[in-house]
Amino acid sequence: MNKKMRELLAKIESKQALAKGYTEGENKDLAKAKEILDEIDKLQEEYEVEKRLFENEKEAAKLNEEDVAKIEKNIAEKKENKEEEDSVQKFAKQIRNIAKGLNEGTPADGGYTVPEDISTMVEERREAKASLIDLVSVETVTTNKGSRTFKKRSQQKGFTKVGEGGKITSTSTPQFERMDYVISKYAGYLPITNELLEDTDTNIVNIIVEWLGDESRVTRNKIILDLIKTQDEVKLNGLDDIKKVLNVTLGSAFKSTSVIVTNDDGLQYLDTLKDNDGKYLLQPNPANPMEMRLSAGATTVPVKVIPNADLATTLNKIPFIIGDLKEGIRFFDRKQLTINTSNVAAIGELNAFEEDLTLFRGIEREDCKIRDEEAFVNGYISTVASV
Repeated sequence: MNKKMRELLAKIESKQALAKGYTEGENKDLAKAKEILDEIDKLQEEYEVEKRLFENEKEAAKLNEEDVAKIEKNIAEKKENKEEEDSVQKFAKQIRNIAKGLNEGTPADGGYTVPEDISTMVEERREAKASLIDLVSVETVTTNKGSRTFKKRSQQKGFTKVGEGGKITSTSTPQFERMDYVISKYAGYLPITNELLEDTDTNIVNIIVEWLGDESRVTRNKIILDLIKTQDEVKLNGLDDIKKVLNVTLGSAFKSTSVIVTNDDGLQYLDTLKDNDGKYLLQPNPANPMEMRLSAGATTVPVKVIPNADLATTLNKIPFIIGDLKEGIRFFDRKQLTINTSNVAAIGELNAFEEDLTLFRGIEREDCKIRDEEAFVNGYISTVASV
């Protein structure tokens, strides 16, 4: 199989998967699937033609080897004529020397004729990715700014005792406060040459769209984490401090809905905790084996692990965000990610029309606010051993 045959097979395999994707789910489009299947039929015809050419070339090369063998046979049969024998032997030897001189290690001596196994299909290395947007509450809004009204927490004193005929005194009144939001715009663009879009046999547009989508995920993660970091850091000295945060700091209002959000380093820390009997405290949830729970005495709390790439350990501090982030953080979504393309737009010093480029632009608009600062704790565990 030569290089072109391998590339054709790779294209057929890629389009098979693409056609299958249009036959199921939300993107179901049978007309598009049929169009892709027609393209696959043409590619298969091209593959069959290339296969026949390749086999013909192999057969021709085989015939050349047979010619050399016939020459050597003639040498043996013509020993009676020594002069003719020497001439034929010399000719055969020259052919052998030429064959030995050709090798694939040297490009000019035949290496250029050896096909290389180069695939232009883009492969992705496995990555761990997570979105913090799933942990907070999200509200879709239709204006660029607004406010939300909340009743303040207050320590109510109750009614006063009144005797018969006594005068009733006034009781305390509820107090209110507002949380304001202001929408900001986040955006970025990618310039791509039109030659690349035209010549590549990889679906580069899909790769770009997925890349911009992941840029949106990273942007939202950063907005949420920067907001969490505005809260005072709380150092946790082990399991007892974690339990105190759940039992006392968060208390009855939030303990039942709280989770521990940490990274890979935090998972390693929790995964080494044992009870007095040597049993590990971090166990899978029987109802959902993919979910981990920290179980210590009367405390059982789900653990959400975010990869180090998205939630880093910095300054020897392993993040342990504990609480109910849906109650604690409100994400205002004015405009989800939209991606536009243009081959005539100009951005800064780039002129898509003049430079024959296509610009891919992603824009989203949002804001994020702390809804209830008592609903979570911005904790950390130090990786530096106490002296």
